[in-house]
Amino acid sequence: MFDRLKKLPDDPILGLLRLYREDDSPDKVDLGAGVYQNEQGQTEVLGAVKQAEQRLWDSQQTKVYEGLRGNADFNTAMTRMMFGADHPALNDGRIVTVQTTGGSGGLHIAAGVLLRASPGVKVWASEPTWPNHQPLLSSAGINIETYPYYDASSNAIEFDAMLEGLQRAERGDVVLLHGCCHNPTGADLSREQWDRVIDLLEERGLVPFIDVAYQGFAEGIDEDAYGIRASAARLPELVVVSSCSKNFGLYRDRVGCTSIVAQSNEHAQTSVSHLANVTRRVYSMPPAHGAEVVQIILNDAELTRLWLSELGTMRDRVNNLRRQFAEMLATKTGTDRFAFIAQQRGMFSLLGLDKAQIQRLRDEFHIYIVGSSRANIAGVSEANLDYLTDSIAAVL
Repeated sequence: MFDRLKKLPDDPILGLLRLYREDDSPDKVDLGAGVYQNEQGQTEVLGAVKQAEQRLWDSQQTKVYEGLRGNADFNTAMTRMMFGADHPALNDGRIVTVQTTGGSGGLHIAAGVLLRASPGVKVWASEPTWPNHQPLLSSAGINIETYPYYDASSNAIEFDAMLEGLQRAERGDVVLLHGCCHNPTGADLSREQWDRVIDLLEERGLVPFIDVAYQGFAEGIDEDAYGIRASAARLPELVVVSSCSKNFGLYRDRVGCTSIVAQSNEHAQTSVSHLANVTRRVYSMPPAHGAEVVQIILNDAELTRLWLSELGTMRDRVNNLRRQFAEMLATKTGTDRFAFIAQQRGMFSLLGLDKAQIQRLRDEFHIYIVGSSRANIAGVSEANLDYLTDSIAAVL
């Protein structure tokens, strides 16, 4: 039967990574991969993670399954990190959380429960959004609509158009929002804009579905949770999916979680039973290692301080690179067309280059950027900044 299959093309980003690895140029620059890199282009294991792993190595007595909901201590610690330890919804028992296989697994599990709660439910996603949102949610059976979000001509959020677009959503529809560090644009809602979005959600009876893959990468752990906490304080229902890939550097360990805020503790307990049941039907039990590492860090004051310091170093480095990148591009191009890079947050920005320019960067200058012109700012370094900006100026 397998002789009838036709080979599929490479994933655009993974295929780009393969081309980068095969390139033997000493000048090559990788701005495509969606991982944090240090000045040397490495994605190191955090010191807090190494210490937690050593403790786990010394103390672990079994490899038995964690259970459908995953590590209970991890779920509790992540819930407090996202919502705040004293959030009213948490105190009222309205929040339930299950461990998932990364943020991607969390999105799929959330989609399964949404469909059970409301068969045929529509999820409204920003245009653009993370490219994997569409296949992850649609493969679960979700119908996806889009609302305007980013204006490429002005390199800014088209907020009025966003609100107008969401007027088309019907009561009970779900609105997918990026908690912070919007991927791929790097353009985040301000607190005032979050408040206005929540006003609209409340008025129209819409349910927010917040994907927070970069908590701590924009301004800080608490600051980046504003949209989550404000939504949970004002709205009866909310879905949140979180990932530990970026802020803990646990990419390959696939650690994440899905949380549901329900109208009451009773509804929350019903919801978590469905989260566990959907998990059973997809991958059964989540992997234990990474979640245990995270809960060790978050439940130890000394390791938490170390982790927050390391996370702050990563965040500050990216924000500083944004400023340097924008300033040098202004010098090299004689324009302010790239000034938006310094104002955005997180690892990604859309540079606004066309496909021919992106192809020239790859062919002539060995600089790798995905076709949408999304650039991973963490791939910029002081060592390659001059070459990179010269190359971009050359293809304009």
